[in-house]
Amino acid sequence: MRILKNSKLLTIVLALILVLSACSSSNNSSTNNSSNSNSGDENASSGDGEKVTIVYARGKDATGATDVLVEEFEKQNPNIEVEFREMPTDTGAQHDAYVTMLNAESSEIDVFDVDVIWPAEFAQAGYVMPLDRFIQKDGINMEDYNQGPVSAATFNGKQWAMPKFIDAGMLFYRSDLVSEAPKTWDDLMTQASEIQGQEGTKFGYLMQGKQYEGLVCNAVEFVASYGGAFIDENGEVVINSPEAIKGLSKLVEVANSDIVPDNVTTFTEVESHTAFIEGQAPFIRNWPYQYALANDEEQSKIVGNVEVAPLPEGDAGSAAALGGWMAAINNYSEHPQEAWEFLKFMTGKEGQKIDAIEGSHAPTLPALFDDQEIIDANPFFGEEGFQTALEAAVSRPVAPNYPEISEIIQIHVSKAIAGEETPEEAAAAMEKEMNEKLVK
Repeated sequence: MRILKNSKLLTIVLALILVLSACSSSNNSSTNNSSNSNSGDENASSGDGEKVTIVYARGKDATGATDVLVEEFEKQNPNIEVEFREMPTDTGAQHDAYVTMLNAESSEIDVFDVDVIWPAEFAQAGYVMPLDRFIQKDGINMEDYNQGPVSAATFNGKQWAMPKFIDAGMLFYRSDLVSEAPKTWDDLMTQASEIQGQEGTKFGYLMQGKQYEGLVCNAVEFVASYGGAFIDENGEVVINSPEAIKGLSKLVEVANSDIVPDNVTTFTEVESHTAFIEGQAPFIRNWPYQYALANDEEQSKIVGNVEVAPLPEGDAGSAAALGGWMAAINNYSEHPQEAWEFLKFMTGKEGQKIDAIEGSHAPTLPALFDDQEIIDANPFFGEEGFQTALEAAVSRPVAPNYPEISEIIQIHVSKAIAGEETPEEAAAAMEKEMNEKLVK
């Protein structure tokens, strides 16, 4: 995006890319790897110094970061050539293209990017290679990574993808109207109510309340902030708990309060961020792209008056729905060792630094936020509120049939907001339907 000359276009492109990657939305029943796959066997790769070509697939990269990363990798690994294959920009179309290709056990790609909600599905279907033996062999400490994306790529006790960059829900607020970010959800409601109407504001708080994936992200944040979850780390449905119900109840309370728009159930990221940059509210829950958009002089009326903080706390602290992308190895790759070398470089410190500087993506290695070159390229990354918000990231329910689970959540949370179900009834219904649908 650095090469784009028009700042307005830059902001729009960045916003679209990050929204799609943050909240986007096929499957076989066996976790066993096909007999045709290499299953992580390093010996299947060329070890005689012969040059090997691997194919890396991902969606369109408008930033040019991929070219820089590949060039540096090839310089350090002269026996491995990386061919870049551009996939559809639309996340759903990209997902379907991978499923079609991998369901046919194709080896035409070796490494490919995966949305944070895909690993369990692709692992269950046998599309991706377990990475544990590579990780152990090379002494990679997964504790060095933000644990939100690590957990999202863990299924049946194995690691199926490596985190590339992270996205998470955050609270943005007007610094000209708000002296201190609210600590709890109750604090937010109080401040929003007091400020609403000042300086031309129409609302107190903006969120995503439409029945779509964005609502799931908001629900995950409320539920987790009160100590609940939809599905736990053991793959068990746990939404019908006192903690989860308390989180759902707070979501319903906020969504039905006077501080949000009357038509909040029609709001996605676009409606939310538009109202915010037009100066209509002091607070908004949104993804990191909101910061750049709010400081775009060609679009925003609140330039220079925006700060960021973690989302408000419930009884268990703050929680932010995880977004972002990872990368995995095709289980049918004919060059698993070379694929791993590229994956390791791309998701390691050097590769993530290149992506942060050239692509403006937030690293999944927290130590990189101390790198001055990264901060110079992305001053926003240096803000304490931004880094603290990332630390609160939690994954959406890890399930091999995530789209079905997401749909169940969307329907019943929407019914609870509309008053068609109580939070208790919604939790019980989700528990029943998830247990019927969940593929383990």
